[in-house]
Amino acid sequence: MDFSFDFDENVRLIDEKLRVDESFDIIKREMEISSKRVVMYYIDGFVTAAIMQKLMMHLTSVKDFGDNTEGSAIKFAKTSIPSVEVDPVFDVDTLITMVLSGCSAVLADGFGNGAIIVDARSYPARVTEEPGNDRVMRGARDGFVETLIFNTAMIRRRIRDTNLTMKYLSVGEKSKTDISVVYLKEKADPVLVKSIVEKIQKIKTDALPMGHQSLVECLIKKPFLNPFPRVRCTERPDCACASILEGSVIVLCDTSPEAIILPTSIFDFLQDTDDYYFTPVTGTYLRLVRQLVFWGAVVLTPVWYYLVTNPQVVPEWLYFIVPEDTGAVPILLQLLLVEFVVDGLKLASLNTPSVMSNSFGVIGGLLLGDFAVEVGWLSADVIFYMAIVSMASFTQSNYELGYALKFVRIITLCLVALLGAWGLLIGALIGIILVVSTRTVNGKRSYLYPLFPFNPVAMSRLIFRRHKH
Repeated sequence: MDFSFDFDENVRLIDEKLRVDESFDIIKREMEISSKRVVMYYIDGFVTAAIMQKLMMHLTSVKDFGDNTEGSAIKFAKTSIPSVEVDPVFDVDTLITMVLSGCSAVLADGFGNGAIIVDARSYPARVTEEPGNDRVMRGARDGFVETLIFNTAMIRRRIRDTNLTMKYLSVGEKSKTDISVVYLKEKADPVLVKSIVEKIQKIKTDALPMGHQSLVECLIKKPFLNPFPRVRCTERPDCACASILEGSVIVLCDTSPEAIILPTSIFDFLQDTDDYYFTPVTGTYLRLVRQLVFWGAVVLTPVWYYLVTNPQVVPEWLYFIVPEDTGAVPILLQLLLVEFVVDGLKLASLNTPSVMSNSFGVIGGLLLGDFAVEVGWLSADVIFYMAIVSMASFTQSNYELGYALKFVRIITLCLVALLGAWGLLIGALIGIILVVSTRTVNGKRSYLYPLFPFNPVAMSRLIFRRHKH
């Protein structure tokens, strides 16, 4: 709806749409300056009082607010507003959206069929501290926050190149959440960029209440039975910038401190920022240890359970893995019970005050394990192997991938109990099928790239840490 040349009608429309009388935080400031009526609209909490005070003081010194003709608002914006970002608007809905986004609107009897938007926003934001779940031993200690403009600034600080493109989009009929697609024009695949932008533009939803996760679920219709993560996310600006320089596309979502990295391969999750803050030899060693421990943990308990239930296939030198005391509960139930108890301890730690959470997790696990062995419920061997599996899950930071492999491990355990050695094979086959069938916003790449299609150079870079040139 366009503004009219009737000042009173324009004010009435904005009052009606913003419902200024019903919301205490939407401020309507009326003034009379140089015999002209001036009205300002802004949201308390999105503006800095000192800046607004200076703006109002400047307005009181203005003598000419226009002659109520076409282009009066444009002329006033160019000559009489001392602010960095000033835009004339001629549409009521655009003005409403900008005010709800934190900008300030100025209407005057003399602007004609327009108004002026002053961007003097100051969003509530936390400190750009190091992410709690993506820490490094060496390197930068800053991290993304919930404010989009802060996150784009941290990327600009690291990549000072005119090819760095930050495309703005808006998603949500009610939330109108700010989205930014970030890429390096000379490196990113233009087909992938176009595909991502078009998918975001086609999203039809009221809001993105869970930030980047809601955006991912709108982009990819996720099958319920496939738990593998569709995208890789990071809260580290250095990691995001490294991905951009390699040709990836980053999607930032306002209200979310995580950047979505596209395209995504399952092998990307086993890389870590620490790998690049050490020498290539140390980085390669850490990467190999991470992959061996993580993938080994997926098959550790199913293989051990198969050997325990089939001791005739265990060679004599390896017979020590067969427990003498298996406990009062069947081994399979013990393994499943400990899997659930470990997750229960994680959930309890999340809801425990931060001062006590680490102590609670360690002490709770020790006490429960010790008591369970003493009363005869569990075997000490089960506690030992499940402790290895639990520690291995922390070798990479993506919880979703950890739980996906946990589900594959549990399914394989149950299949081994039913089918023996065939169960191990079928469990591995189920895991492979789930990985192969995982769909993501990848353009031409598959989820198994660079293994399929095979790219020896890219594969070697995933395994071995190399110098950055």
